Amino acid sequence: MKLQLLRNATQVLTVHDKQILIDPMLGPKDAYDTIMMTDNGLRNPLVNLPVDPRELIKQIDAVLLTHLHNDHWDPVARELLPTHIPLFCQAGDEDKIREAGFTNVTPIVDFVKWETITINRTSGQHGTSEIGTLMGKVSGYVINDLYIAGDTIWCEDVRAAIDKFQPKHIVLNGGAAQFVKGDPIVMSIADIQKVRAYAPDTQLIIVHLEAVNHSKENRAQIRSAFLHQNVRVPDDGDFFYI
Repeated sequence: MKLQLLRNATQVLTVHDKQILIDPMLGPKDAYDTIMMTDNGLRNPLVNLPVDPRELIKQIDAVLLTHLHNDHWDPVARELLPTHIPLFCQAGDEDKIREAGFTNVTPIVDFVKWETITINRTSGQHGTSEIGTLMGKVSGYVINDLYIAGDTIWCEDVRAAIDKFQPKHIVLNGGAAQFVKGDPIVMSIADIQKVRAYAPDTQLIIVHLEAVNHSKENRAQIRSAFLHQNVRVPDDGDFFYI
């Protein structure tokens, strides 16, 4: 398989000669208002895509969504993607996606098989306490030996997914994104350290960095915290084989 990080959680996974677009946020830099309950006033995304989204879409065979927050499924993606493209999502999100005009939507409760690819769904926890509840249901997915954890903190759901699937590679959404009150809603360095300790032989790939205005930790901080620990922190546009 080949994985390319484009920006934030937007990635392209190539598996069995199929290209799957994960969590597309395709709008240009500064396209969207600052996120509510944040304190810096910056518009999102903070950076441009490293590719032309129209050219990207020509190569895509399917779309995989972990959830429907704007930084994972934005208006530009909804506008540019062909409405007949195979689109996989967590169960419960399918009606909203169909309301946007998409006609080939498959909700995943446990797993689905598409072409020669099996996509297993996992659960997560998008924050703690009241904020975690307000952020709603989120999912991750396992394809072959790759676990894409999605927008989650370290929690029992992540532990259970590692136990069940024994992945060789885990993509974690880092950055410790946080509102003006409450705890981080995605992995902090402390959370990543817990994953590293629980799955010491697994390669960790940290994304969701330096692209949305409520992120608190950057690539340099994460790289410094995990020197020589099989933790990869790709730049936007980087790709690698797994």
